[in-house]
Amino acid sequence: MKKTYKIEVDCANCANKMEEAARKTSGVKDATVNFMTLKMNVEFEEGQDPKTVMETVRKNCKKVEDDCEIYF
Repeated sequence: MKKTYKIEVDCANCANKMEEAARKTSGVKDATVNFMTLKMNVEFEEGQDPKTVMETVRKNCKKVEDDCEIYF
C-alpha cells in the first residue's frame, strides 16, 4: 500500500534526512520525500497498519530533524 503525506521541513538537506529515517523504519518498504512539493510518499510492507507505522516514522524523523512535521 502506498500513501502520500504532507510534510513541513525547512531545507532540502533536512528532507533527505527525513527520507533516510523513514526508509529505515520497520514496516516501511520504501519512502521518498519531495522538498519542492513538501510531500512524503510511503510504501508500506504487506500487512502493516499505516497509521501505526507513520507514528514511528514521525518519531524517527524528529530524531534527525526536530522541527519537521508529518501530517496524517
